[in-house]
Amino acid sequence: MAEIKIKQVAKQYGNTHALHSIDMTVADEEFLVLLGASGCGKTTLLRIVAGLETATTGEVWIGDKRVDQLAPKDRGIAMVFQNYAVFPHLTVFENIAFGLRMSKVDQAEIDRRVEKTATLMHIEGLLKRYSGQLSGGQRQRVAVARALATEPEVLLMDEPLSNLDALLRMEMRAELKSVLAESKTTTIYVTHDQVEAMSMADRIAIMNGGKIVQASSAVEVYRNPAAHFVASFIGNPPMNFLSAENAGDGWWNVNGVKIKGPNSSSKTLKFAIRPEDIVVHGPSGNGSAANDDSLSAGVRILEPLGSHLLASCKVDDQLFRIVLDSDAKVSPGDTLQWSPQPDRVRWFDPESELAIN
Repeated sequence: MAEIKIKQVAKQYGNTHALHSIDMTVADEEFLVLLGASGCGKTTLLRIVAGLETATTGEVWIGDKRVDQLAPKDRGIAMVFQNYAVFPHLTVFENIAFGLRMSKVDQAEIDRRVEKTATLMHIEGLLKRYSGQLSGGQRQRVAVARALATEPEVLLMDEPLSNLDALLRMEMRAELKSVLAESKTTTIYVTHDQVEAMSMADRIAIMNGGKIVQASSAVEVYRNPAAHFVASFIGNPPMNFLSAENAGDGWWNVNGVKIKGPNSSSKTLKFAIRPEDIVVHGPSGNGSAANDDSLSAGVRILEPLGSHLLASCKVDDQLFRIVLDSDAKVSPGDTLQWSPQPDRVRWFDPESELAIN
């Protein structure tokens, strides 16, 4: 069983805290993605699990074995790096077989595993080629095949698709997800790309400032962000935020309009709604006629995006984005009347920045 337990792991460089007491469990066969912006600590955490960095404090367990005192080669892991690290002087076959030869696996078993993983990654016809004869996507497949050939308990991947173009990245996302589901390997995958994270992960751990802010399924972090940071980071475009003043009895004044929200003693909260969860009223919108409960948004910029039209507006002197039908009759300078879908609104405490609903 390759369950990973990270217990109170912290990392400090001088006076700089890269990680703050991380506690996390990755279930056996789970595909967990560490997601966050550059500098949030996700690669540092991955490298501590791999044994390439030493934690200042804390423990790392794989299965029933504590591994933070062990060398990387003794942890039962394999790692795929951002730059592939495919050996140019070796054929594809020998690249895939490299780890097996280092472990002194016999030739018949090497042949079997290389053939199996090459077929899994759809590169069985490339085994006699050298890396200079391969495309970027093919080299990435070789790197993954080499890692899987060792049949590791844990696979660690550090932004493995970031050097590929957009179309190839999309193809590789689907392929990797399928391959890792078939191999049943416990995987930790680092990325700053939220589309990669949401499309591939069983669970996403969102990091900020060396802490895990939320660890949930893709649907959960998208629909129910636990903190202001998650709401502002997940989604393209992310959530809109407006200030809300307490009007009593669970009603909140948002830009001059009362909206039902949580019962709270706070004087102010942050009202949040996703651009696609907004109903625009009237002939130019996507809903019914405006009423006294609708809010106003002044259109500044329109971006036609094929399946929809993205309107960047101003509400209460703040940038506010609204997704419209692609054929909506709207022009810059227009004023839109809109209402939020009530079950899609999130409310955040402005001091703790945590969700309160």
